[in-house]
Amino acid sequence: MTVFRTDHRSIEVTTGHEVLRIESWGVDSVRVRIGQHRVIPDLPGALLPPKPTDTVVETATDSARLVNGALTVVVERREEEAEVEARIRFERTDTGEELLAEQRAHFWWPGARLFLSQGNGYARLEQRFQAYPGERLFGLGQHTHGRLDQKGLVLDLVQRNGEINIPFLLSSRGYGLLWNSPAVGRVELADNGTRWVADSARQIDYWVTAGTPAEILARYADATGHAPPLPDWASGFWQSKLRYRNQAELLGVVREHLARGLPLSVIVIDFFHWTHLGSWKFDPVEWPDPAAMVRELDELGVKVMVSIWPSVNPLSENYRELTDRGLLVGTESGVPFHAPWVDKGYGTEMPVAFYDATDPQAREFIWSRVRRNYHDLGIKVWWLDACEPEIRPGHHANLRFHAGPGAEVANLYPVEHARAFYEGMRGVGDDEVVSFCRSGWAGSQRYGAALWSGDIPATFASLRTQVRAGLNVGLSGIPWWTTDIGGFHGGDPDSPAYRELIVRWFQYGAFCPLFRLHGFRLPKMPLGPEMTGGPNEVWSYGPEAYAAIVDVLRLRERLRPYVMAQMRTAHEQGLPPMRPLFVDFPADPTSWTVEDQFLLGPDLLIAPVTAHGQRERAVHLPPGTDWLDPYTGHTHAGGTTIRAAAPLTHIPVLVRHPAAAHLALLLNP
Repeated sequence: MTVFRTDHRSIEVTTGHEVLRIESWGVDSVRVRIGQHRVIPDLPGALLPPKPTDTVVETATDSARLVNGALTVVVERREEEAEVEARIRFERTDTGEELLAEQRAHFWWPGARLFLSQGNGYARLEQRFQAYPGERLFGLGQHTHGRLDQKGLVLDLVQRNGEINIPFLLSSRGYGLLWNSPAVGRVELADNGTRWVADSARQIDYWVTAGTPAEILARYADATGHAPPLPDWASGFWQSKLRYRNQAELLGVVREHLARGLPLSVIVIDFFHWTHLGSWKFDPVEWPDPAAMVRELDELGVKVMVSIWPSVNPLSENYRELTDRGLLVGTESGVPFHAPWVDKGYGTEMPVAFYDATDPQAREFIWSRVRRNYHDLGIKVWWLDACEPEIRPGHHANLRFHAGPGAEVANLYPVEHARAFYEGMRGVGDDEVVSFCRSGWAGSQRYGAALWSGDIPATFASLRTQVRAGLNVGLSGIPWWTTDIGGFHGGDPDSPAYRELIVRWFQYGAFCPLFRLHGFRLPKMPLGPEMTGGPNEVWSYGPEAYAAIVDVLRLRERLRPYVMAQMRTAHEQGLPPMRPLFVDFPADPTSWTVEDQFLLGPDLLIAPVTAHGQRERAVHLPPGTDWLDPYTGHTHAGGTTIRAAAPLTHIPVLVRHPAAAHLALLLNP
């Protein structure tokens, strides 16, 4: 028997032990939850409480329909080969066109949904949807596969260095879907169907919205949280290298930078500045007076960003209290250590643990130490490195969190880690919160999380990958993103080939939401507290590269008011500053296929150069407007493809004309 129950905003269907609940969840959006015996209301996820909307619910004998703005959901009782199932279909309200529909795996068993019991109320969960010819799928966080359209791929739903799992996808068919589960699993975007899998969880939970790409992104921001306003200083240039070893070295770099008359907003203190991992304090031998250092830098208009890791050395001063209070991540079996590390003073690898960011008391504890040892010195910008967390081996099922078993909640960790710093800063009256994170999940943006693409190679192939990765991050709801300019692993400052790469990477980086140099330059050194890396200042790459890089630094300074205007739009409307062409030109079929160009805001069209020796490239110009080349003065009609010059002095950038012609003077004064 199938039983339908409805109220003014929801449908609930019971078939045997399965309970399916569909409810209006924000403008043009619904949330779907399916459980065994009941729907659990309070499992961890990304969704915020929705604002009420005008919703119409209609019922018939074996079906029900929910209409919420642009989205209609139909659920019907279906019987095939004696198997009974409630099947869901999502439609465009104005035309009745099918956007997405569930699909059975087999005519007998399983159906569109699978609960494969693992005991104690947990199951392997599967949710299947139909595939559609010509559909393109975007978002899903940040990945290193080098594609923008992810149709045809299988992606692990797990956090890794360089692989940021944000399970939200945007479809060219006019819908967005959030898999609202932090469980470890995967998504399969195959030609014969789409399948979402959670390895071990208690219920299926997802959210669907409908509209244009811009409308989908706005609804998603409403559902998971808007990014706060970006502070103005954060749109400037951030200087970093693998490790500045001490206070004098760091101050020397800043003084040299400013003596050359170069713009600088942020200087970074990376790892091993601490006494021990998990002590969350400066080593006084290397940093004898950090308060005086911060005061000097503040007078120079330069912010200090410091690296904070979530891992804890068992010999650090905080380990015993964290252990006694149960504030470390536990394990299902074995001792509660999660990764090896070579820390200061020991000369050998030792096991370290992670604090449990899903525990409110643990978040309060780490903030109390960070506040006392950094914030009270004037430091207010946080680099939350290794916050996947970076466990080894990657056995998430062996982890036990305050929020639940690792297999069910592990992907939540980077969100909750950023939350500790956001709530800590807001609690002491600081409204400008920027946490620079190597990982994230759905909702990270509401806690002031900025992402970067992790420890990537220093190659042109890697640069090509970053272009796609950054666009998908923006489509996943995170407007603050950047890369290690020049790549992280490698790069010889004396190599002519590498010098060309870093110039091209700077030219791309100037049009990213955040603008930051970082990297582990040659010569390489083994992991440990003696690491520093090769030189990585803007003057480290010879006179020709230096001249080109200085031009880019000054270009970014001229563009900062425009960048900040796009950041305000991101805060208010959920529209990422850096985005694929189809977001602004959804009616142009070609714009859905272009993967190596992007828009910075509505008026700048960027075509990065991502190959050694390349001095021109094809550029697609979306229709409906003219495009001005600021370097030649020529105006080109939209709806065409041009060959644009790309000398080593600049990459192709075109300006929407005539609406934004004034920007041409910023690009080529």
